[in-house]
Amino acid sequence: MLNIPVGLQMFTLRNESEKDFIGTLERVADIGFQGVEFAGYGGMEAKDLRRTIDQLGLKAASSHIPITSIESEIGEVIQAQQILGSKHIVCPHLPVERRSDEDYHKLVKILNEAGRKCQEEGITLSYHNHDFELRQMNDGKTPLEFLLTETNHEWVKAEFDIYWLTKAGESPVKWLSKYEERTPLVHLKDMTTDGERFFAELGTGGVDIESVLNRAESNNVEWWIVEQDQSRRSPFESISKSLRYLREQNVTSI
Repeated sequence: MLNIPVGLQMFTLRNESEKDFIGTLERVADIGFQGVEFAGYGGMEAKDLRRTIDQLGLKAASSHIPITSIESEIGEVIQAQQILGSKHIVCPHLPVERRSDEDYHKLVKILNEAGRKCQEEGITLSYHNHDFELRQMNDGKTPLEFLLTETNHEWVKAEFDIYWLTKAGESPVKWLSKYEERTPLVHLKDMTTDGERFFAELGTGGVDIESVLNRAESNNVEWWIVEQDQSRRSPFESISKSLRYLREQNVTSI
C-alpha cells in the first residue's frame, strides 16, 4: 500500500487547543501524525505558526476555511496557505441558514471563482461533506452531487468524509470511484455499529475503511486526514488508537 502521509483534523482537539494550542500541536507530533489540517490557527500569525510546525516536524496538510472567508478574502487565505506550506484549502460546510437550493446554486459560482484563483497560485480548493449534502434537492439531485457536477473539475475538488457518507446510507468507495480525479484529501472516520452510530476510533466500527484505503493509488490521495468529532475517551487516546490502526494497515510507517 502506498505510504501516504496521515494528518489530523485539529477540530478533534478543539477543547485542548483552546487551552494550549502549541502544546496540543506538540502532542499531535509526539503521537506520530505527519501533518495537521487546521480549523483555525489558535490566534497565531501564519509565519509564527509555520515556524512552530516546522520545529515540531509537522506539515500543514490543509486548512478548513469558512465560506464567508472564501467568498470575501480568498487572496488573504491563499497567502496564509503559502506561508504555512499548505497546498489545500477546504470549505468545511455551509451554515444552516445557507442550505436552500438557491444557496447551493450560488455556492457553485463562489467555489468556481475561488477555485480558479487558488489554482493560479498552486493551491487546491475542496468541499467537505456532511450527511445533509446527501438529502435530495427539489430537482432530485443531492447537493453534493450537484456541486460536483456543476463546478469546474479542475478548480474544485472534494474532501469526502467517509463517516458522513456512510451515515447517509451511501458507499464511500462508490463516491471515490465516481470522482477519482477529484479527491486529494479524504477524511477517515469510523462509526459504532449500534443504533446510535456514534463516532468511533478507526478499525473499531462498521465503516469499510480498508476498501477506502485501497483506493489510494487510483484516487491519487495526497493526505489521509483522521478526524473524530466526539470521543467517549480522551481524544488523545482516540487519535492514538486510530493511528495505530493505520500503522497495522501499513498506511504509514511513522
